[in-house]
Amino acid sequence: MIRLFLPFLLLLSPPSFAEETNTPNFILCMADDLGWGDSGFNGHPKIITPHLDEMAGAGVRLTRFYAGAPVCSPTRGSCLTGRNPFRYGIPTANTGHLREEEISLPELLSMKGYTSGLFGKWHLGTLSPDFSGKGAGRKAGRNFMTPRMAGFSEWFASEFSIATYNPYDPENGHCAAAREGDMRALFWHNGKPLAEPLKGCTSEMVMDRALPFISRATEQKTPFFVAIWFHAPHLPVVGHPEYMKAHYQGLPDNQQQYFSCITALDAQMGRLRAHLRKLGIESNTMLCFSSDNGPEGNPGPRGNAQGTAGEFRGRKRSLYEGGLRVPALVEWPGTLQPRDVKVPCVSSDYFPTISAIAALPLAKRPYDGINILPILKGKKSQRNHSIGFRFGKDRTLVDDRYKLVHNAGGLSRRRSDNGTTPVREFELYDLDADPSETQNIATSSPAVMARMKGELIAFIKSCTASAEGADYR
Repeated sequence: MIRLFLPFLLLLSPPSFAEETNTPNFILCMADDLGWGDSGFNGHPKIITPHLDEMAGAGVRLTRFYAGAPVCSPTRGSCLTGRNPFRYGIPTANTGHLREEEISLPELLSMKGYTSGLFGKWHLGTLSPDFSGKGAGRKAGRNFMTPRMAGFSEWFASEFSIATYNPYDPENGHCAAAREGDMRALFWHNGKPLAEPLKGCTSEMVMDRALPFISRATEQKTPFFVAIWFHAPHLPVVGHPEYMKAHYQGLPDNQQQYFSCITALDAQMGRLRAHLRKLGIESNTMLCFSSDNGPEGNPGPRGNAQGTAGEFRGRKRSLYEGGLRVPALVEWPGTLQPRDVKVPCVSSDYFPTISAIAALPLAKRPYDGINILPILKGKKSQRNHSIGFRFGKDRTLVDDRYKLVHNAGGLSRRRSDNGTTPVREFELYDLDADPSETQNIATSSPAVMARMKGELIAFIKSCTASAEGADYR
């Protein structure tokens, strides 16, 4: 499918490959429902993640990195477009699809000869116009959008989450179709469901397809963009037998299941990092790792979903820090020095950052991300650009210090001259002094409240215009 923006970009007349120097490789890795505290590098006392810990020590650890939304699908779209999910029609999971008019990272980078591959969880549309594992309510035909249609030349993906181990076992089925043995409910490769079921670790299945793609691109001297979107540790959480036995014996079974699938994911990140070094391309590759939202469970861990948001309030589906603030790392040997970054960054920043590194201009439409390369290099200590979030009726705005929460989903009652009137409450937090969001300072900080309310209103207005198609006209 040819996307509408391509004629515009062709007018940019990119330089020939002989003249080109801005072509490093880019890899975006993402865990699914990994809480801020679910790793060794962020202080979990039991979860073993040696490879991610090593990556954290060798690269940049972003201690205030936000997912684009408190659920998975919207965040994934923000990575590929640089825009808030309410602009492109995916306000929550299993709703809508990535619009054809959006400009994706694979499409943008193709103008400089990049090849792109996606491996893992897609969740930005159905993989067939005739089928969705979510059933008829997903409207497969209306929401048909494969990775290929978004610019990925190679893809190995599932429509949405599948079990973290032995996903083809009906006992681990994530939906009715999977429990009935329907192959279409699991992995597809370049437009077709697999002919035979796979066994073992789902994270390993994904990496088994990503590494050969990277090798081929390297052999062909073609710059690449790769999205590796793991399923772990999203439900259904099925533990990895090897790591359960080696590291987690004696713990409650649900913790063994959850902790081991994260250690299994970590092992695949170790494979990836070793592969880049084996190919000799680690210094020419920007490798990113993050999660798509906070940990499952409300108000706390449940079943095999035993994640933690650390000290932060809220979890998945919440606009408080625990639902949005996620573990994040960036490694680029020779370009980025090891450091911790406390400046707020967001998944929407990937697009403009990669665009700037590749020297590709942004189209004339609103972007919610910024180029964070100066922040990653330690040359800039503030963002100076607020970040807006929406989920359901709730809205949130974050800047370098403060966070405004408009919790419109929960109305309080306040007495007025005419009786009781519903009032939508605003909350304000100083995240420097109160990262756990325990002290609402809205009343004592009227100037900050007024400024941030104005910015939030402008953000909502801009997103609404985008959602109505203003950016595509």
